[in-house]
Amino acid sequence: MENILAFDWGGTNIKYALVDQNGKIINKNHAPTPESLEDLFVFIERQLQEQLSKEVTGIAISSPGSVAEDGVIHGSSAIPYIHGPNMKDLIERRTGLPVHIENDANCAALAEVWKGAASGKKDVAVVVIGTGVGGALIKDGMIHKGSHLHGGEFGYMILQPAQLGNGMNTFSEVASTFSMIKRVAHQKGLDRSSLTGEEIFLKAEQGDNVCIQAISEFYQMLAIGLYNIQYIYDPEMILIGGGISDRKDLIYHLEEKMKCIVNKIDVATMMPVVNRCYLSADSNLIGAVYHYLQKQLKSY
Repeated sequence: MENILAFDWGGTNIKYALVDQNGKIINKNHAPTPESLEDLFVFIERQLQEQLSKEVTGIAISSPGSVAEDGVIHGSSAIPYIHGPNMKDLIERRTGLPVHIENDANCAALAEVWKGAASGKKDVAVVVIGTGVGGALIKDGMIHKGSHLHGGEFGYMILQPAQLGNGMNTFSEVASTFSMIKRVAHQKGLDRSSLTGEEIFLKAEQGDNVCIQAISEFYQMLAIGLYNIQYIYDPEMILIGGGISDRKDLIYHLEEKMKCIVNKIDVATMMPVVNRCYLSADSNLIGAVYHYLQKQLKSY
């Protein structure tokens, strides 16, 4: 069976794995992210040399930034040297193999429809909650990038229009885990850097009313955002990723909030189907391979 060498580029480390065409990881490892573009190319060539006996037929890459179809990675990230050059062309010239690159959030979404919680579904929205809110849209089983590579950038949605520019208007600003920290820090007069999301949930469980209120507002704004996504895109399923998805009570609280929203809006008839992402640490590698296979299939 033919195999694909997959890379997941991160600001601190690069994960890499040999993956077969069924998505099975044969071997995997990680290494510190090279400090220059030339060092990155040498690193990729070295990994390819080590897998020469394994019938490697192509290279799949999960990358930060906005990845254009031609292989140029726009935007900015913690790996500044990858932005600007045509990475796809350069790596193909160095290795002699076909190369396909996709944004890391998009790779995570593709992994979920291939092998994860949305397996077999065609239209899916993936919302990734962290310091901000990101995500991806799957349309007919493929990534929908949009006209400006901003498809799935849910964090830009304005959910609170009052006092635009005050830092509490967009989906990212009011429904990220960082939004909870901002609310609690403001109420308690604390420095934001002194708080974590985990501490806020722990204090809420101990009866801290400020933390309880901040969490309730976080769930409310997240539920409003998911309701909007449901009516804008009408996916079969919305998946939640990011660290918050590890909380066992997440889906219950979101469904309770969404029931209240739907009940209060006369014209609303759809209840979003929400689940958590199933794949975790290897999702970018698996999704990069699925993206590679989709692109190769289209090229035949």
